[in-house]
Parts: sequence; structure tokens; C-alpha cells
Amino acid sequence: MRNRIMLDQEEVTPKHHQAYLLLRQRIEDGVYPVDKPMPSEPELTAMFGVSRITIRRALERLQSEGLISRARGRGTFPLELPRKTTSVGAEISGNFDNLVAMGLKSRARLIEFAYVTPPEDIRTALDLTPDAKVQRAVRVRSADDKPFSHLTTYVPREIGQNFSSADLEARPLLLLLEAQGHRIHSATQALSARLADHQVAQVLEVSPGSALLCIRRLVRDATGKPVEYLEGLYRPDMYEYSQNLLRDENLDGVAWTPRD
Repeated sequence: MRNRIMLDQEEVTPKHHQAYLLLRQRIEDGVYPVDKPMPSEPELTAMFGVSRITIRRALERLQSEGLISRARGRGTFPLELPRKTTSVGAEISGNFDNLVAMGLKSRARLIEFAYVTPPEDIRTALDLTPDAKVQRAVRVRSADDKPFSHLTTYVPREIGQNFSSADLEARPLLLLLEAQGHRIHSATQALSARLADHQVAQVLEVSPGSALLCIRRLVRDATGKPVEYLEGLYRPDMYEYSQNLLRDENLDGVAWTPRD
């Protein structure tokens, strides 16, 4: 018998979606070659410890995405994966030129725009007074008409009021900030994972509960003033972050440091 693959019984993500994600990953990793049949529905049912209906829903999703072919009497076969021509990448250093270039080669659609009182943690990060307002904008960026990121930005009102919602759809925010005299100098960011809620899942065209890359970034100008707080959610199948590393010879053992 093939090895069992236990799904997380406590996870809120539906079991059919968990099975779909695991099978998709195995196809992408080449565990299931294109010239050999995948395990049958009964075998997958035993492997995952779920019902046949659950496995069938996972396979139907894979088939609808063009990842497998199914034929009665032949079985289920993985299909040749297309090259990711729509992937958008960025270096983990998040340098200014790279971030602007990413904005220029993708298209933004504004779905929310308002001046609001920010949450306390964002107000503190932006070094604002308790009664301060910020421009909050939510945009979805797409490449080749496929959405890959859900971006929520917070900009102090005295800066944000100098550009419009139309400007946010037409130009990268970093260029708009620099046009107001705030030369971008540095940023602090953190990377984590987040599950897509129903609202984000709808605009990114993924299933609720799908894993997303989450980036939180605080941007400062040349004077050290915080000018933007960003929370970005990215589809991992269309976006990747990379970083170049060098071995640090001054440290004992094997240690890596970022390469500029």
C-alpha cells in the first residue's frame, strides 16, 4: 500500500481543498510523472483517509485547471505543466528600482479608497497622533489579466491628499510619493503566510483558505519619516521572492548574509 498522507483534521480549510493542494504540489514536483498514471480514486481515498467524494472534488479541480486528464478505463494522468509566463518576481531586498519596475509591468485596479483612522499598530508604525487620518487604498495587481496581489496601503493624510484615486491606478505608489518630494530611502519588511479569506479569495481568483504570501512593509523617506505602510497578499503560484546570499567567512560555521 502507498504511504498514507494525513490531512489536518483541525484545519478550517475543507478536506477536498487540502487534498487538491497536496496533489497539485506533487504534480508540480514531478512525483507523478506525465507518462505514468496517478493513483486511482480508491488508492487516493486510502492514502488521504477521506471519502471518495472528497478525492473526486480535488481531482475535478485539478482537471478544470488543466493539470490532469481523466479517461474511463485509462486512469488519471498529469499533463505537461505550462511555463509560468505570468509569474512576477522580486528580490527580497525590495530595492526601490525593483519595486517600481514590478509596478510598471503590472496593472493595478483600485477597489477601495478612503481616509480613515488607522489601526493602532499602523498608527504607531507611521508615527502619527491618535487623531490622525490616513489614506487607505486597496488595489489588486494583475499580470496578463491574471490577479497576483492584493495590496492595502496606508499613507499619512498630508501626503496622500496630494494624489488621487486615479493616480493610484495609473502609477506605482512609490513614484507618487517621490513626486511629492519624499525621496524613498529605506524600508523594513516582514514575510509570513496568510490564508485567503472569502473577500481576498474572490478578487485573487483562488479558493477561500488558499495559502498566500504576506508582506508587511514600512517605507521611510530620506529624512527618516514613515511615508507608507503596506500589507500585501500574493498568490504563490504567480509571485515569488528571491534573495542572493553570500557565505560570511568572518563567522564560525556556515552562515549566510544577504548580498546587495
